[in-house]
Amino acid sequence: MQAEEYVRMHELEDHYWWFVGRRHVALKLLRKYIAPQKPTVLDLGCGTGVIARDLSKWARPIGVDMSELALNFSHERGLAELVKARGEWLPVKTASMDAVLALDIFEHIEDDNAAFREAIRVLKPGGALVMSVPAFKALWGPHDVALMHFRRYRAPDLKAKLVKAGFSVERLSYSVFFLFPIVVLVRLFEKKAKGTPQASLPKVPKWLNRSLVGLQDAEAGLISGLSLPWGSSVIAVARKPLA
Repeated sequence: MQAEEYVRMHELEDHYWWFVGRRHVALKLLRKYIAPQKPTVLDLGCGTGVIARDLSKWARPIGVDMSELALNFSHERGLAELVKARGEWLPVKTASMDAVLALDIFEHIEDDNAAFREAIRVLKPGGALVMSVPAFKALWGPHDVALMHFRRYRAPDLKAKLVKAGFSVERLSYSVFFLFPIVVLVRLFEKKAKGTPQASLPKVPKWLNRSLVGLQDAEAGLISGLSLPWGSSVIAVARKPLA
């Protein structure tokens, strides 16, 4: 990801609806599918550290990112256990993690199959991967170019990759369901726009941002119990078998 996008992320992810909504649904699923008290959670692609900061209230987060800038931002948030590494090769002991959290990470990795194999390797038997990725190749545009994505996913394709790596998929759903028609229109407009590609994070007034966070929180409640048929992201919970 380009350096300026990390700076924007650091400025926005504490409060911007998309970051907050994504974080809330992931943490809700993590609490549902991970049993241990004070679990050790590998935050793969920890970015600027806001998710690991929230995790630290009830878990032991270990942040991993390939960007020195991202790790510096994470350190500024008071996070200590930080590792510079790539998802395809994790300097982490086999079967040492209760969970791996990876929010919009695997699309950045050229060999995502290798990264899925690494994720299952570092998990303890019974441990879970909670993840999100961008959905639908038809939505590809400047947003993906700016964030240096290699692909977007369909839910069945993601499930196939996880199963191939050895996971059992326990929850699979699209997300950003209610706002999906708006996302489609925005992406179509962006494809026609000229200029330097930039991540699509349009400014919204505070009242609307609060409303969108509430809408995404309502969606998080739905996703914990059922699979939504469309959305701009795919959410998955995948388990490493006990044996």
